[in-house]
Amino acid sequence: WLVVDRKVYDVSQFSKRHPGGSRVISHYAGQDATDAFVAFHNDKSLVKKYLKSLLIGELAPDQPSFESNKRKSLLEDFRELRCTIEKMGLLRPNYFFFFLIFLHLLVLDAASWLVLWYFGVSLVPFLAGMVFFTTAQIQMGWFQHDLGHCSVFRKPRWNRLLQIVVINMLKGLPASWWNHLHNQHHAKPNCFRKDPDLNMHPLLFSLGKTLSMEVCKSRFSHRKLECDMY
Repeated sequence: WLVVDRKVYDVSQFSKRHPGGSRVISHYAGQDATDAFVAFHNDKSLVKKYLKSLLIGELAPDQPSFESNKRKSLLEDFRELRCTIEKMGLLRPNYFFFFLIFLHLLVLDAASWLVLWYFGVSLVPFLAGMVFFTTAQIQMGWFQHDLGHCSVFRKPRWNRLLQIVVINMLKGLPASWWNHLHNQHHAKPNCFRKDPDLNMHPLLFSLGKTLSMEVCKSRFSHRKLECDMY
């Protein structure tokens, strides 16, 4: 069960068919998912039609619609900031800007191969081609990141199609893999055992006293369990 706008939904079965993956939605089991719901769904009216069949109740008037470990004033400030940003139009994409981004990626990628084709594979052309290719690959990663967030086109389908072109065809990585992990990261950023970035690089990204201690305790418990097994 989870809460969206003070309404309680049973997503036990739906989580298996959730377009964003079952883990993203299951990370909010027993919690208020309102802010994550707003952030992840552009067409909220369409999604709420599917939620109607999952509705099982509503929070009692005396029950808070936020987690006990979160500050109400901070959440209210965040929601007010988001509304202000939307009204200012800062979330509306500039199609010409993204067209130029995509165009310069193709130019850099083509230039890396043309340099080698025209000048040969001696040291200087090889280094020049490597600079072009590396720059293109890095920028492709950020461009597909925006596409994965559905931030370029209004319709998610067009974002997904172009993301497949950029990350699958130009970078050689699966878009489904990246979306599966990155959606979890934004659903529960810096939450140990729920944010895949921390799971993959616990020592690199575990900054701060609280999180670092939690990571160390987990690793110590895991090692102790292995020793007990043997």
